[in-house]
Amino acid sequence: MKTNNLSLTDRIIVPLDVPNIKAAIALIDQLPQITFWKVGLELFVSTGSEILTVLKNRDKRIFLDLKFHDIPNTVAGACRQAAGYGVDLLTIHATAGSAALKAAKLAVQEGAEASGVAPPKLIAITLLTSLSSRDLAFDLKIPLELPEYALQMALLAKNAGLDGAVCSPQEVEQLRQTCGEDLLLVCPGVRPSWAEAGDQRRSLTPAQAFKAGADYLVIGRPITTAKDPSAAWERICQEVAT
Repeated sequence: MKTNNLSLTDRIIVPLDVPNIKAAIALIDQLPQITFWKVGLELFVSTGSEILTVLKNRDKRIFLDLKFHDIPNTVAGACRQAAGYGVDLLTIHATAGSAALKAAKLAVQEGAEASGVAPPKLIAITLLTSLSSRDLAFDLKIPLELPEYALQMALLAKNAGLDGAVCSPQEVEQLRQTCGEDLLLVCPGVRPSWAEAGDQRRSLTPAQAFKAGADYLVIGRPITTAKDPSAAWERICQEVAT
């Protein structure tokens, strides 16, 4: 894996799942010890690149989680522009298909080079962690078992030259064994043992997810909605350190 030089706490990404720039800055300032923040659809639609500038001015790492999913030409154009922001991770749905994934990978290299920044790691979404095996079978009509489907999406991304995949903690061990050590695995839906699962169907604790082979964990509501977010962060750090 490519994260061996980082501490476990530097491998925990906290989502800025707030509606506006004021709320985002308040949360960032409340948790100065967080080094890696995720910017998703809600905040990016609200603020555009302004929030990315705020984070970079504070020397934070950025996971731009926009989950692009479109035809190859459109995906490539979006990735080319996003790469110019100088973010660290960028997401695309694996179900966009091999041609779109390959176009996106080339585009982030072009966009980063044009802007004079390092290209982001391009990470494929295998299956949203809010979806269950039943959802896969009955709603999406996909005849594969959920772990097999997630693995196939990760292999599709790897074969297209992408840097990593997003998967639930419950699939990470199989993906690590099959896809090898070089594929970055990012796990959302991670919940400490003392936190509510919420809408996450396929979860593990932070310590379990790291042990299974995750490179990065995305942990949001157990921290950001806690009565004392700083105390919740410290509790998670203690949990993964033991």
